[in-house]
Amino acid sequence: MNDLKRGTAGFRRANFALFAGGFNTFAVLYCTQPLLPEIAKEFHIPPAAASLSLSLATIALAVSMLFIGSLSEAWGRKGIMTVSLVAVSALCLWSSYSTNFYSLLAFRVAQGIVLAGLPAIAMAYLGEEIEPKSLGVAMGLYISGNSIGGMGGRVITGMLTDFFDWRTAIFGLGVLGVVASLLFWLALPPSRNFKPRPLQVGKMVKSLASQMKEPRLLCLYGLGFMLMAGFVTLYNYIGFQLTAPPYSLSQTVVGWIFVVYIVGTFSSTWMGLLSDKYGRSKVLKSTLLIMLIGVCFTLSGSLPVKIIGIAVFTFGFFGGHSIASSWVGKLAVHDKAQAASLYLFFYYTGSSIGGTVGGIFWTDFGWSGVVGMIVCFLVLAFLLSARLSASVEKQQRRPVVEARQ
Repeated sequence: MNDLKRGTAGFRRANFALFAGGFNTFAVLYCTQPLLPEIAKEFHIPPAAASLSLSLATIALAVSMLFIGSLSEAWGRKGIMTVSLVAVSALCLWSSYSTNFYSLLAFRVAQGIVLAGLPAIAMAYLGEEIEPKSLGVAMGLYISGNSIGGMGGRVITGMLTDFFDWRTAIFGLGVLGVVASLLFWLALPPSRNFKPRPLQVGKMVKSLASQMKEPRLLCLYGLGFMLMAGFVTLYNYIGFQLTAPPYSLSQTVVGWIFVVYIVGTFSSTWMGLLSDKYGRSKVLKSTLLIMLIGVCFTLSGSLPVKIIGIAVFTFGFFGGHSIASSWVGKLAVHDKAQAASLYLFFYYTGSSIGGTVGGIFWTDFGWSGVVGMIVCFLVLAFLLSARLSASVEKQQRRPVVEARQ
């Protein structure tokens, strides 16, 4: 029985803990994103190469999540998540001493591997411990922590880089991560509905393969890929445009532009509520349209209009991700942790591929090329959402037809 429901102390503690954990995870994961122009300048490398400091971390995260989620089925949820957060904070502190680009990349790969402990398990924990009627809100609040972490990490590193340097910025973020890890460990209620199972590698591989045969889950995996590919591409290269003429903004100002992430905190929770009320399919399609409108706004030469476009795009993205990620747990009929891990595998693979390939479009075609690439991702996402809706409706009609027969 799911004991944690809205209005209870346990529900509030679980949401606070996962909020803190999500903050730490995504602040560290994306801490190099606003620093890409500085990294490219210091190590004398092109933008696409500098983006590897993020892309390699996300691809390592994506691969690790396939295994960490399965390990949690045998070893439990809270312990793995806590160790993950402590380890990534320590690696963040250590990476601040990188003296060359290759050592920085090595630290980022290691961070990606240990970061997998939280996102691979958090959705499974929520699915087991939160009552179904409160799951949409809980998932939205967890993703809100992700969005504030992404925003906070960018703002903090941008400001500290201007006052000191990028290494000091990363060290400061590591200190904050240690504090967040402690809060997570103290606040998160232990699993009450988790039932450990022996770790069987062969069975794990078969389980992952079976999830890949479910058409509706495949649509959600593709949606995760497209959403994240477009999102990371925009944030990876907007800094290059804004720090160059005619804008010539400082790292601090560019970092504060990422405060638009706060709209993601609102949209993930609000869209979760709307999806519970009006249905996931309709609300998901509306979030894709919002993203399309937002990215087109960024083509404007006006800085205020461009920032509004970034905010609108971010609003749509976090709403869409909140719906798609919670839908995975609903459609997966078995091994929900593996299903969630596969969704996040495709999600972060989209980040790695889109984020790096976007550098080629930026170098060859400028910002209009980056926007064109993102629009293509959104069109593909809309086609996948339409197919998913048709499949879900067909599945829902089947019991009615069978009952009549």
